[in-house]
Amino acid sequence: MRRTYWAAGTAVLLALAFAVAATVAAASGSSGSGPAREQRTPALYSPDAGFARDMAVHHQQAVEMSFIVRDRTQDEAVRSLAYDIANTQANQRGMLLGWLDLWGLPKVLAGEPPMSWMSTGGGSGSGHGSGGSSSSGEGSAGTEGSGHGGGHDMGGVAAKPGALMPGMATKEELAALGAAQGRDAEVLYLQLMTDHHKGGVAMARGCATQCRTPAERALAQGMVDAQQSELTLMADMLRQRGAAPRG
Repeated sequence: MRRTYWAAGTAVLLALAFAVAATVAAASGSSGSGPAREQRTPALYSPDAGFARDMAVHHQQAVEMSFIVRDRTQDEAVRSLAYDIANTQANQRGMLLGWLDLWGLPKVLAGEPPMSWMSTGGGSGSGHGSGGSSSSGEGSAGTEGSGHGGGHDMGGVAAKPGALMPGMATKEELAALGAAQGRDAEVLYLQLMTDHHKGGVAMARGCATQCRTPAERALAQGMVDAQQSELTLMADMLRQRGAAPRG
């Protein structure tokens, strides 16, 4: 139990440390890439803006699932992990949306499919793709890029049918989590959050490679490091419950 709390606490502290560092860098305008690069406002369809939009939506579902499971189990290890994930990702989501405000860019872009920014190849993002509407209400939070439709496969992590982005749960899976109790809720939450983190890590790696804003790249790399730590923790917690990650 102590090991579980320590690992969960380390993961959230790591994520928050990167978030604080990114905030300071953004506020001070200083980075190793030079002031001119830091002060350039990202374009509407840039990876920087696209990642901020998509990850804000991705994080929101993680927060939602974490609050659901806290009401479905009394297991302190799972409840502690859920609190850490909800707290960390809510804070990071606020940073991403705050950057969009600072850049004078909208938080929602109608007609742009999710993950389009992954297709821009790190370009300036000045072009507009062919677009395409999403069938889900959350699709209005889609992002910039070439506007390629369909699923997005990022390092073997693909969006499953009915899910908005890689790693995200479907409405049916969220309903199942809300109906589960005790160990069943714990196992399903850990499995869903494992999938969620795998998708989030792939997205964050994309930003760490393609985004041009140093502070945002630092935050994205912090997400990668912290969520990989939590993936290890969740695999251990699933083993303790006689279960394993899905797929």
